[in-house]
Amino acid sequence: MSISKIHARQIFDSRGNPTVEVDLYTAKGLFRASVPSGASTGVHEAVELRDGDKANYLGKGVSKAVANVNTIIAPALIRSGLKVTAQKGIDDFLIKLDGTPNKGRLGANAILGVSIAVAQAGAAELGLPLYTHLADLAGVKPPYVLPCPSFNVINGGKHAGNKLAIQEFMILPTGAKSFAEAMKMATETYHTLKKVINAKYGIDAVNVGDEGGFAPNVSGAEEALDLLIEAIHTAGYDGKVKIGFDSASSEFYKDGKYDLDFKNPNSDPSKWLTSAQLAELYRGYIKKYPIVFVEDPFDQDDWEAWTEYNKTNPVQVIADDLTVTDPHRIKIAIEKKASNGLLVKVNQIGTISETIQATHLAQSAGWGVMVSHRSGETESTLIADLVVALGVGQIKTGAPARSERVAKYNALLRIEEEIGNGIYAGEKGFAVGVTPPALLRK
Repeated sequence: MSISKIHARQIFDSRGNPTVEVDLYTAKGLFRASVPSGASTGVHEAVELRDGDKANYLGKGVSKAVANVNTIIAPALIRSGLKVTAQKGIDDFLIKLDGTPNKGRLGANAILGVSIAVAQAGAAELGLPLYTHLADLAGVKPPYVLPCPSFNVINGGKHAGNKLAIQEFMILPTGAKSFAEAMKMATETYHTLKKVINAKYGIDAVNVGDEGGFAPNVSGAEEALDLLIEAIHTAGYDGKVKIGFDSASSEFYKDGKYDLDFKNPNSDPSKWLTSAQLAELYRGYIKKYPIVFVEDPFDQDDWEAWTEYNKTNPVQVIADDLTVTDPHRIKIAIEKKASNGLLVKVNQIGTISETIQATHLAQSAGWGVMVSHRSGETESTLIADLVVALGVGQIKTGAPARSERVAKYNALLRIEEEIGNGIYAGEKGFAVGVTPPALLRK
């Protein structure tokens, strides 16, 4: 059960940027973990340590984080004698070794690589699939819940060069009976959407972005939503495939207002919206379209807008930049009643144990929880195991395109097959109010 060797290196993520990979060895063999990276990142996230040397990798190198694993973390952790099955003990050790509130000394990317590798080694030591080991750590018992996937199929915001301010529009096969059927619905709708966009905007519009979504030159949100409705209808899934969107509104928050024309350097300040006006815009979308969640509707520090909106919003309000998988900020959001849904990204907080803690905290307040990828991904399928282990019933990991995204969906297909009697969350996964695994099993 002891760690015999740890070695980190610099590899590349799906955007061609450097990231951290960690190899951890025990008597059972080699366990390899890689760390994702975001583009639209919240200011309160744990520190992703980059070199900042513009002459190398445009400043995005991770040699400092790699060196911290190899010269500080590895010798200290091996010397500690901690067993790989003691996930929380090791994660606490790593947090203490860093000694900062945001993992700024060693880097959350350095710490997370080790934390994930430890989880994989712990599962092997116990002779368990990774999802079972993580479920045991999280206190989740079978039958396991397969998540309803959320597929990013139209890109805007910081992820696209079109005029669209909202960053992601997603389709969700809530009416499926299994995860396998959900993939059928999603892929058919995705390919239908490609044909719809190609016919209206030309072949250049079906090039895909970082997460596999299309970026047609739409004028605004309603045009994007209309495209989704047409694709869902043409694919034959009216009422069975729903919609969600991620505003990533911190990206277009300026001087206390929201600029939906933020990509235009000559944007007219007189047209910027107050939080109340933006909330009214969202209500109009929700009334007109089959929307089941809204993510990051307001800026990461606009607490008052979040709280006011959450009082009357009829669908799940998912916090990402607001809470950054950080138990401290989640507690504040719960106290302020600022949200009713949490987005979980392991690299926002930096360890497996803190990710589990954040999930439990959100669920204790009756929030829904969605496990998420990042726009800069690797071929790692950790989050597929994690979402099943946590039993939260929701995942987003891109369009059903690009292998670093599809790898997660394929892993979930294998898990569903292996489990045999798993429960597919479907629309229950997005119910407003408490959605623990027990509710999904009813």
